[in-house]
Amino acid sequence: MTIRYPKRVKLVEVGPRDGLQNEPTMLATETKVAFIDRLSATGLPVIEAASFVNPKAVPQLADAEEVYSRIERKHSVQYPVLLANHRGLERALHVNARAIAVFTAATETFSQKNSRCSIAGSMERLAPVIAEARQRGLAVRAYVSCAFGCPYEGAVAAETVAKLAADFYRLGCAEIALGDTVGLATPLQARDVFAVCAGQVPAARLALHFHDTRGQALANILACLDLGAEVVDASVAGLGGCPYAPGASGNVATEDVVYMLHGMGIETGVDLNKLIDVGRYICTRLGRENQSRVSRATEQRGSPP
Repeated sequence: MTIRYPKRVKLVEVGPRDGLQNEPTMLATETKVAFIDRLSATGLPVIEAASFVNPKAVPQLADAEEVYSRIERKHSVQYPVLLANHRGLERALHVNARAIAVFTAATETFSQKNSRCSIAGSMERLAPVIAEARQRGLAVRAYVSCAFGCPYEGAVAAETVAKLAADFYRLGCAEIALGDTVGLATPLQARDVFAVCAGQVPAARLALHFHDTRGQALANILACLDLGAEVVDASVAGLGGCPYAPGASGNVATEDVVYMLHGMGIETGVDLNKLIDVGRYICTRLGRENQSRVSRATEQRGSPP
């Protein structure tokens, strides 16, 4: 049997938002701006640049407006911002953001901890936000957190995730990211959840968002590629974690995803050497170890990736 993989995968770089939100080091605004500008030069098509949720909830990103206003936005790159309500949309519009991301969770406990409301309540709150954003010409993506398991409630039925993905799709979200918030997924489970969701939403509109807590992220991505997955979220140097998900480590490293995809002959448009340099830059500023295996191997051997 011939396995058919996509010719090209769109990478969504979440390091400046999902990556930095849980880091203990508070970066200067200038460093965040430089970080995003350096990522823009790598060929990445999408860089999630800021979070317009309550600054008290995510103090590391409290300077979101200033950061977003100062970055050098390239026409070839989309810079979505995360938000939770109409106030967040107002802040996004104020800095002329052209793309937003919204979120809910697949379990009630995580929804309460992350959004302080039920799943139904979060969807009710987001529906008019999505409608207004689309009316104003903004691109909208949505996240479903804990799509592969919850740190509080355990296993999550694929049908539950698919229903939420379908609800977001009906509301007009162009892309729905399936979030493995604490890195619980394994390849066959990832494949099953993606397949069930793809029965409700076109596969090309689903994004894979895996954290690498248990070292399964690359295998999970690979397991979904022949099912029609064309969008993958990742974070340079493996930055990340979630303040409301105990035990969550960083997202899968963008460098490692690019290395795997390029090795399979799948195009990304990303310059891996430039990406490695950005990962090393931000790790130096954060004073933390680089979690990209590709970057570490390249540095140790002094050879190209």
